[in-house]
Amino acid sequence: MIRFFNKEVTLLFGLIAVITFKSGADSILQHQLNSISGFVLSAGLLTIMMACIFSVVRHSDALAIKLGDPYGTLILTLSVISLEVVMISSVMLTGDNNPVLARDTMFAVIMMVLNGLVGISLMIGGLKHHTQTYNINGIKSYLVAMIPIAILSLVLPNYTLTRPDGSMSIALSFVLVVASIALYSLFLSIQTRSHTHFFVDADLSDNHDFNEPIESNLFHTLMLIAYLAIVILLAKSIAIPIDNAVTILGAPPALSGLIVAAMILAPEAVGGVKAVLKNQLQRVLNLFLGSVLATISLTVPAVLLISHFIHQPIILGLETVEMILLITTLVMTGISFSSGRTNALTGAAHLILFVAYLVLMFE
Repeated sequence: MIRFFNKEVTLLFGLIAVITFKSGADSILQHQLNSISGFVLSAGLLTIMMACIFSVVRHSDALAIKLGDPYGTLILTLSVISLEVVMISSVMLTGDNNPVLARDTMFAVIMMVLNGLVGISLMIGGLKHHTQTYNINGIKSYLVAMIPIAILSLVLPNYTLTRPDGSMSIALSFVLVVASIALYSLFLSIQTRSHTHFFVDADLSDNHDFNEPIESNLFHTLMLIAYLAIVILLAKSIAIPIDNAVTILGAPPALSGLIVAAMILAPEAVGGVKAVLKNQLQRVLNLFLGSVLATISLTVPAVLLISHFIHQPIILGLETVEMILLITTLVMTGISFSSGRTNALTGAAHLILFVAYLVLMFE
């Protein structure tokens, strides 16, 4: 038992945090955020949340090694995206009505991954290795599934009939739920059964790194679920300082979605940079593009179903400027990954789009 808690001390601190914040610390965050106690609680909560998020990825990484690619990368991707889905769903179920929370978070993930993380990774990889290669068939599979779901979910709702509260019609909501689940299920079938070779580097050099002893599949699965549960229970608490900080700073509401996305994607960003330095670009793209596809395909059905059952409106359609950025990003991604080779210039172009997204957020 002592050995267990020495290895999983984050779990102990996470349980203590859950008890603390569910016993009244939330009210301190809500009403005394500017006080010393509010600052200390916020900093401690953020630290524990990030530690738990990294622990989720750590245990999913261990499972990834045991199962091998493409299952390994898929587990990593689904673990990270499940954090996003549960955090958004938790806030929807327990927090104040925010009809654009899911939209802003999904858009932030798309911009951060396809432009920010992809841009940084390609820049670093290009500067070190000059030219990097990947399996173009796998990238095309991601884009073929990603582009229609992104447009249907984040653009089409602006040009269809809506209900008085601004949310989509029941018919369109049903179509989006079915389309997202069906297309992603078919993609998973291709990735894990019929076309697994599309998602593995030709030289088979994309190995996972893990510096700790690997336990049984059952152990890592239970630990993954335990840490995920802690993140779910603390999701509402972390939303309080984030929302209050955005309000105090007078920043746009979309910044909340960007902060949530940054928290969730932090472990993936670290893993991606490490992999690209080792010239494992295929693994990096599997992680990043898989995250975007899973973000849209899993978040949209989840929030639409929750919205229907709790009668809380959801607005998915982006504003005009955001739609232009989304379409430009999807087109740019298709061009960037059309040859099987990348370099630093490709990364720089994506980073420019990410900077434009950050600047326009405050316009």
